[in-house]
Amino acid sequence: MKKLQTLLAIAVGGALLNVGLSASAQPAKPGYATIIRVKGEASYSLDNGTHKYPLIAGKFLEAGATIYTGDDGVVDLVLGKAIDLPQAKWVPERVSLSVDSPVRGLTTYRPSAEQNAVRVMSDSTLVIDKLTTVSSGADTVSDTELDLQKGGMYASVKKLSPAAQYLVKTPTGIAGVRGTEFSITLNADGTIKNVAVYKTVNDDGLVLAITSAVGATQTFLIKDGEIWEPGNPNPVPITPQLRSVLNEVFAALRTPYYQLVSYDYDRTTTQESTDFGF
Repeated sequence: MKKLQTLLAIAVGGALLNVGLSASAQPAKPGYATIIRVKGEASYSLDNGTHKYPLIAGKFLEAGATIYTGDDGVVDLVLGKAIDLPQAKWVPERVSLSVDSPVRGLTTYRPSAEQNAVRVMSDSTLVIDKLTTVSSGADTVSDTELDLQKGGMYASVKKLSPAAQYLVKTPTGIAGVRGTEFSITLNADGTIKNVAVYKTVNDDGLVLAITSAVGATQTFLIKDGEIWEPGNPNPVPITPQLRSVLNEVFAALRTPYYQLVSYDYDRTTTQESTDFGF
């Protein structure tokens, strides 16, 4: 827990946690966000929204990409190394402004439950600020920084190595995570509406640092089954209704099955799956 609190103290002070990766003898390799399910309107951009392109299941995105969802849009993605989709032996290429390549063939795909997964909710904007991995012997050190600018997200984060880091930034706060299933929801003005923790690994919890309008910083430790909302001096237990919602979402993110089918250049996509709480 002290490590996590130190992480947040460094981040709030202005340094974005370049420890761990820089100390490794192995060079950092770019990680990928693999889109594993798209429902409704969703797009991505590589230039802060100047040009947007439709998102499809099977798309690889690197750091610097921004994901947008519409009023009915929901996107599931897995962060880390590029996932070798079985329907095509892709070698992931750097994302460019060219037209998306088609997702070929018909397959059923189940990503590992040990992946770091994210669900971007409707009417949201999420930037992948940093996504790198370093192999250090039998261990893999990851460096993940996400920027939730609008809307909401759920994230399932596996147990991280001691040198790894996982941060979620918002307009008014930053969350440091070790191994946690949690959600963050923003108000329309970008302030945090609530942060809920469904489950943690080793009871590390989630450290949330909130910066007020006058520049003061408050830090909260949110543990298993707790939620923090502005105005509360401390996190409180989540309601049974919210626990039910979180249980459904994270069960889906831990063990999703997807069928990916052909993508046509007329921008139509057909997808089938079991019920994932959309």
